[in-house]
Parts: sequence; C-alpha cells; structure tokens
Amino acid sequence: MAGDQSQGQEPARQKKWWAARCERGPWEQKEAIRARIGELEAVLAATAKRAAADPERAAEAETFRAQAQEELQAAKDTLAHDSHPAMRRAAHLGSAQAHLDAAQNLMVWLSPLDEVKGLLPGLLTLVEQQFAPSDPQRIEVTEIAREVRKAGTLDLRQRAVLAETFSLARRLRQKETLRVRSFVRIVTAVTLGLLITAVVVALAGIKWPHMVPLCFAPSDGGFQVVCPTGSAKFAHPPDTQQIAGVAEGQDFLVIELIGVVSAAIAAAATLRRIRGTSLPYDVPVVLALLKLPTGALTAVLGLLLMRGGFIPGLSALDSSAQIIAWAIIFGYAQQLFTKFVDNQGQAVLNAVGGPNPVTRKPAGDGKL
Repeated sequence: MAGDQSQGQEPARQKKWWAARCERGPWEQKEAIRARIGELEAVLAATAKRAAADPERAAEAETFRAQAQEELQAAKDTLAHDSHPAMRRAAHLGSAQAHLDAAQNLMVWLSPLDEVKGLLPGLLTLVEQQFAPSDPQRIEVTEIAREVRKAGTLDLRQRAVLAETFSLARRLRQKETLRVRSFVRIVTAVTLGLLITAVVVALAGIKWPHMVPLCFAPSDGGFQVVCPTGSAKFAHPPDTQQIAGVAEGQDFLVIELIGVVSAAIAAAATLRRIRGTSLPYDVPVVLALLKLPTGALTAVLGLLLMRGGFIPGLSALDSSAQIIAWAIIFGYAQQLFTKFVDNQGQAVLNAVGGPNPVTRKPAGDGKL
C-alpha cells in the first residue's frame, strides 16, 4: 500500500517539477507579490476588526472584507504552479496583480475615512501616472486631495470618487501591461517567420545553386566569374549558364551566416542603450533576436540587388572577399529596418508608466 502511494506521488512531484521548470517571469517579482499579499492580509484583518466595531458599518464592512479576502486568496492560488497553463509566458503574474489590485480597491471602501486620507498621497501618485493632466477624473481627484488638505475631512462621496478612479487607474496599468505581452508575442511570431524564411532560402540555395546564383562577372581583369565560395576564369565573356555553373550549394548558407554574425554584432552594440524593464516580458531580448534572421535575409537581398545593377558602379565585384565584405555591410544594415521596431518597443514599455511626457520622451530615439 505504501508502495502504491509512493508511485502515485511520483507523477505529482514530476508534474510540479515540470511546471516549475516551465515557469516564466522573474522569480523575484513573484515573491514580491506573495509578500505584498501577506502584508495586505494583515492590514485587512486589522481594518476589518475596526470596521466591525462600528455598528453603522458592521454589515457592509463584512461584505467588503469577505470579498477582499477572496481576491487575496485568488492571487495566491494564481501564483501556484498547478493553477495556470505552465507554458503561458508570465501570465500568472499579471493575473495575480489584477486580484491584488482588486483587493486594494476593496480595502479603500472598507477603511474608515481617516485611514483613506492616509492612503491618499500614494493613490494620487497612481492617478497622476495613469491619467493625462487634462483628464476630468485626474482633475476631480486632485481637487478632492486639495479639499482634504484644507478641510482635513473626507466625506462618503469623495471616497466613492477616489475608489472608482483608483480602480480605473489600476485597470489602465494592467491594460498597458497586456499590450507589452501582445507586442512580445507579435515580434516573436515575426522572428520565427523570418527564421523559417531564412532556412528555406538556405536550403533552396543548397538544392538548386544554379537557380539564382550570388555570382558576379567583373568586366575588368579578364573574363572571370566570382562567387562567395569560389571563382573561375574563362577565355571569353561568360554567359548566364557559365555563371550559374560556378555557383556552389553553400553560397547562400555562407552569406546568411555572415549576415547573422553582422546582425549579432549590431544587436550587441545596442546593449549599451538597454535600460531593462521590471515587467515580466523580455522586450529587449525579442528585439535583439529579431535582428538575427533579418540580417541573414538582408545580406542575401543586398547582394541580389547589387547583382541586378540596382547600385550603379557596384554591380561587378571582382573577388570573393569583396562579396563577403558587402554581405557584412548588408547584414549590419538590417538596423535600418529594425530600428523602427525598437522605437515601438520602447514606446510600449514607456506607456506602462502612464502619460507622463518625461517618461515617454525616449520613445522617439529608439533607445532601449
């Protein structure tokens, strides 16, 4: 019997271990949410005890207390490994934070008016982060804060306005966080699509090296054909078939690898501007990964444009070294295209902090 129990527990332990290995998002942020839950549970118990002592508020206080406790428990359950899809990237952290925000808002309704006044500075900061200065709700909350400082009292109507505004501010913050997750998913999907395209191009070049050769026939220095991995001389000007005959199956693969290396150097160069983020979504990482397959493709496409005479005076490279050198340049040049995605990524990250113009200022310079 004990052996059966041990065998039954083993799959459960393996499932929990696998879920823990698949867990995404910063471990520190998860533990910070757990710590905040414990803190709010203690504050909730003390606040509910004081509210229950007031005969006029005892009934409604129990309703707010029970619901706030339910939200805190839901946050703890969400952080458990077995209560959410393990492979969903850091979604449990956002869900737990949503339950935590709901519990905090319920505590604003539960707390006595004097205690709400003590919460006002922090809550006002949240409103200023999420609402523009001209927003009517921010103006109303600012006016309430001014009246409270002047009169020293807070009435029920003002508390209702504060509670609803703070709830909306937290929902807006959560919405911007979800936008970051959506952006990461979109960039990841595009990166995978470009990676598949680069692999298909390399395989096609290996299987059909003569279809679109990356070779050049310089007009000076004799009759010769130059490719990325080889060259040949002829006694007369080479025709299209002879040019294609010099091409090797590894030409496209070599050019794409050079483009990837160049793009990796470009990505490394941007590390000096990366400020990081406290969100559980690695926006700078996915932006850096996007550059790699893009560099592979821009290296190939750039040489094809040169071979087609798109760039006057550079349509006939006379050595394999020159072809490689231009592949390096074109691979690094992917930065001309991906910098717009970098700018958008920084703008999405800045939007989480609210409409503060100082916070959003770096969005236009592409610095990450």
